[in-house]
Amino acid sequence: MMKKKRLSASKASLVLFLCQMISALDVPLDSKLLEELSQPPTITQQSPKDYIVDPRENIVIQCEAKGKPPPSFSWTRNGTHFDIDKDAQVTMKPNSGTLVINIMNGGKAEAYEGIYQCTARNERGAAISNNIVIRPSRSPLWTKEKLEPHQVREGDSLVLHCRPPVGLPPPIIFWMDNAFQRLPQSERVSQGLNGDLYFSNVQPEDTREDYICYARFNHTQTIQQKQPISVKVFSTKPVTEKQPILLTPTGSTSTKVELRGSVLLLECIAAGLPTPGIHWIKEGGELPANRTFFENFKKTLKIIDVSEADSGNYKCIARNILGSAYHVISVTVKAAPYWITAPRNLVLSPGEDGTLICRANGNPKPNISWLANGVPIAIAPEDPSRKVDGDTIIFSHVQERSSAVYQCNASNEYGYLLANAFVNVLAEPPRILTPVNKLYQVIADSPALLDCAYFGSPKPEIEWFKGVKGSILRGNEYVFHDNGTLEIPVAQKDSTGTYTCVARNELGKIQNEVQLEVKDPTMIIKQPEYKVIQRYGQVSFECIIKHDSTLLATVTWLKDNDELPDDERFLVGKDNLTIMNVTDKDDGTYTCIVNTTLDSVSASAVLTVVAAPPTPAIIYARPNPPFDLELTGQLERSVELSWIPGDENNSPITSFVIEYEDGLHEPGVWHYQTEVPGTQTTVQLKLSPYVNYSFRVIAVNEIGRSQPSEPSEQYLTKSANPDENPSNVQGIGSEPDNLVITWEPLKGFQSNGPGLQYKVSWRQKDVDDEWTSVIVANVSKYIVSGTPTFVPYEIKVQALNDLGYAPEPSEVIGHSGEDLPMVAPGNVQVHVINSTLAKVHWDPVPLKTVRGHLQGYKVYYWKVQSLSRRSRRHVEKKILTFRGNKTFGMLPGLEPYSSYKLNVRVVNGKGEGPASPDKVFKTPEGVPSSPSFLKITNPTLDSLTLEWGSPTHPNGVLTSYVLKFQPINNTHELGPLVEIRIPANESSLILKNLNYSTRYKFYFNAQTSVGSGSQITEEAVTIMDEAGILRPAVGAGKVQPLYPRIRNVTTAAAETYANISWEYEGPDHANFYVEYGVAGTMASRQVDIATQGWFIGLMCAVALLILILLIVCFIRRNKGGKYPVKEKEDAHADPEIQPMKEDDGTFGEYSDAEDHKPLKKGSRTPSDRTVKKEDSDDSLVDYGEGVNGQFNEDGSFIGQYSGKKEKEPAEGNESSEAPSPVNAMNSFV
Repeated sequence: MMKKKRLSASKASLVLFLCQMISALDVPLDSKLLEELSQPPTITQQSPKDYIVDPRENIVIQCEAKGKPPPSFSWTRNGTHFDIDKDAQVTMKPNSGTLVINIMNGGKAEAYEGIYQCTARNERGAAISNNIVIRPSRSPLWTKEKLEPHQVREGDSLVLHCRPPVGLPPPIIFWMDNAFQRLPQSERVSQGLNGDLYFSNVQPEDTREDYICYARFNHTQTIQQKQPISVKVFSTKPVTEKQPILLTPTGSTSTKVELRGSVLLLECIAAGLPTPGIHWIKEGGELPANRTFFENFKKTLKIIDVSEADSGNYKCIARNILGSAYHVISVTVKAAPYWITAPRNLVLSPGEDGTLICRANGNPKPNISWLANGVPIAIAPEDPSRKVDGDTIIFSHVQERSSAVYQCNASNEYGYLLANAFVNVLAEPPRILTPVNKLYQVIADSPALLDCAYFGSPKPEIEWFKGVKGSILRGNEYVFHDNGTLEIPVAQKDSTGTYTCVARNELGKIQNEVQLEVKDPTMIIKQPEYKVIQRYGQVSFECIIKHDSTLLATVTWLKDNDELPDDERFLVGKDNLTIMNVTDKDDGTYTCIVNTTLDSVSASAVLTVVAAPPTPAIIYARPNPPFDLELTGQLERSVELSWIPGDENNSPITSFVIEYEDGLHEPGVWHYQTEVPGTQTTVQLKLSPYVNYSFRVIAVNEIGRSQPSEPSEQYLTKSANPDENPSNVQGIGSEPDNLVITWEPLKGFQSNGPGLQYKVSWRQKDVDDEWTSVIVANVSKYIVSGTPTFVPYEIKVQALNDLGYAPEPSEVIGHSGEDLPMVAPGNVQVHVINSTLAKVHWDPVPLKTVRGHLQGYKVYYWKVQSLSRRSRRHVEKKILTFRGNKTFGMLPGLEPYSSYKLNVRVVNGKGEGPASPDKVFKTPEGVPSSPSFLKITNPTLDSLTLEWGSPTHPNGVLTSYVLKFQPINNTHELGPLVEIRIPANESSLILKNLNYSTRYKFYFNAQTSVGSGSQITEEAVTIMDEAGILRPAVGAGKVQPLYPRIRNVTTAAAETYANISWEYEGPDHANFYVEYGVAGTMASRQVDIATQGWFIGLMCAVALLILILLIVCFIRRNKGGKYPVKEKEDAHADPEIQPMKEDDGTFGEYSDAEDHKPLKKGSRTPSDRTVKKEDSDDSLVDYGEGVNGQFNEDGSFIGQYSGKKEKEPAEGNESSEAPSPVNAMNSFV
């Protein structure tokens, strides 16, 4: 047997073992053992160092500790012993050191302010807690003060002071109004860190009388309110603009000290008009990425987790259009003590050596002091085995009396650290924790693991014997584990018996016996066979098993890997399954599973259900399995296998497939070995070392594969050195200071022997270094720590086992971990190619500064402002990535006539490096987009008014607008094109001298110095003559007059408003005007319409209509008598549906299809290509798509363009009074 090296052979190994022992003592693996072992006290729970308590509740000061024997507790208060028995308000919890001070029954929290410290003590030492400072929280009332109203001139700055009461802890400040609504804050108005409310400049809307400062004390859950502050802003015209001045901090410089690991908050609030913007920089450096945040509208700079590297000068700059102001804050980062190496518990055996190390850092550097059992070590009882050397205590040749708890205190002016670490000297004879005569049962040819859990100090040596008086076990057939377990890799029947484990150290010896029983494997000696059965027949599958007589075997049948159907046709016997009256749904795979408490085997067969053949036919089936397998000519690396073929079943055997099982590494798993022709019944097989082979043969014909043969006898090949090394060896760092070496481990049979391990070797490439090697267990990864950042390494991994090494492996090149790149690309240049495309160049960074695999460069670019508008917008940064060591790239999709910024960063596998300084570039002018809109309004006989909006994207300085227009005749032919240039500062134009009642098409676009932009088109029609009568067409090329129609005007009046609805047919882009008056008054958009010819003609027509209606009504009234039902229906018919007849004194239907042919490019006509005049002349005629509109009493439009071609009923109640024709026509013009 190859003995494992004794752990006590090196001190480093012993310390590692003892550290593991501490873990074992802490975890109750064996309760009896833990009851017997002594352990010094360990503080497990304590209150925080600065403990602020609620003065209304009981004070609970926690102190919990563990140890063996259980520790007792005592307390000090303000450095002297605190006798809790003399204070009726103070009690200590049972089996605990936690104090409960009863405040709710008469005690006062203020009386118990002070510094408390807990001591937990037993016979092995004393552990102490931190100094716990107890302070009750305070939430004092606001001091009374007379607050004068603030009268401020518009544009001046203002500070409303909060001055909250000093509380413990400090309160949270916020400003609200009388309605308990938070006051809105912005870049102009914001709250400072001190709670004051700052106005960079006041506006008239700031006038109010309820500026209230609130202080919330979270600890006592109370809120204090300051008296309301009144602010009145008086306006002066004009308001004077002011350049920035800083309201806080004052002066040009200030200092601030912050502690390492805390949050640094720097604030700058400025006055000025316009409101200044705040910008922060760090002089001589960059603000730390990922830790810098801006709050309070960039007035507060927040850096989290500060370190000494964050010290320096921080400048805030307040800037508006009139100038700037700045303030420099000098920040110094100090550090309370923090651990570098905290002392750790130490468990030693008598006579051994050890050390306690306590290392801390801080700014200023902390002072290290030691205590023993809570007493300064200088005045503690002397211990000859102990020597203090600064931050280290060295123990030499310790004895049991050396057990103690040591405290390390690291302190400076900003705080302290206190750590307890015990030295526990144990002298314990060996103990075996595994139960006596424990029984282990395994199946033959499988591994057996026999436990021998032990404990002792010093660590015992473990030996195994077979039998009570047998010889010590050695040899390759056994594996001895560090935890005492004995492994028999391949247990045979003769391995059965009693095994004795002996544990001994210098304090004694103990032994324990366990029993091993090796059982015969369970086998299916008669497996179910493939069956083809006719429908409605009967079939039976056999499953005859053989198993160890001492084990209980159970047989389960499955169909298609699921339970058998719940059907009485399925009969399960002792060693068979019978299916009666077979149907098509019984087709499938049937599996016999045999289970014991130690192993499980299974075998399957397929059932095929066929229809009964009309005539007997030759049945072709899979061959029967081969049998009588025999191994001969056994050699170390080869063996000869022979067999006898089974029945061919009317289909010749084409080949034999040989499979093998490795009972040592993968029992129960069969692997493909080789395949031979069907005429061959003998084969020479190549073997690997250290494999327990079994073989089986499968016959193959055209129908399919036979069932596997019975396995051959087993053949265990001898062990040998590994033949090959691991594959896929790689070296890739996961951190900047490590190298992770990985490989694909060898398979079980590739180990060629027991004790498979790997020798991992590495050395830095191109450096004259020796190979560093380490041997690891059968794993697939090893991490090398402390490497330089991203350097190449030569790596090799070699396999070895108990017999020796594999051949020398090949070397691969890996790299240690990457870190972020150190420098930014330099000499960034931008070449603007055109108004939307630019090319950026940069110098590549030195490869040494990349500190990783160069992946490429990223270009961040963003638009700063448009040069035509001079208005800033939300900055949306864009990123382009250029792979590899590329030094230029194209920036597409830029906006013309704009100012851009960009920077470049190098990228490696870890991330991005620092950004290059921002580079500003500008794009030249381009052609503008189309005007945002073009409206044509106010049509008259010979003029149209054009209104337009400037382009959404001018892309430069507009030089002019170009208007082109031409008439359209009734055959859709276009007339001559007229072009007009309009100055860029115009937004409307009146076109005069146009033909009346003529459709025109307009083309409109904007121009810059680069050229013309895209155009927008519209169509419009000049109106008919003022009398409303169509004039005859004069000359060629004139379009027949078309006029808009409005009809079905209805009104619905309420107390405070009126709804007006109508239907409209006519060109798109129409404007509507509604005129209304009150009690006899009339508002009109026209001047003296009574002089208009069309108005006089309309009035005459209305008068004539009213006269005819009166005559008709008079005649009908004189007739008398009852009306028939039909006449009543006719009398009340909807005028929209029933036209009037001329012989009844009404107007007939008018239609002129020739005048309403479809118009080109957006012109609209009614769907039936006619215009119907169905109403009285006081309503407007439908034209094109219908429009339902409504106006409020104040004239505001509340309707919406419906887009429907069919007429809809008017909304609301119709007025009982006919609409005025004067109003209707006047409002349309």
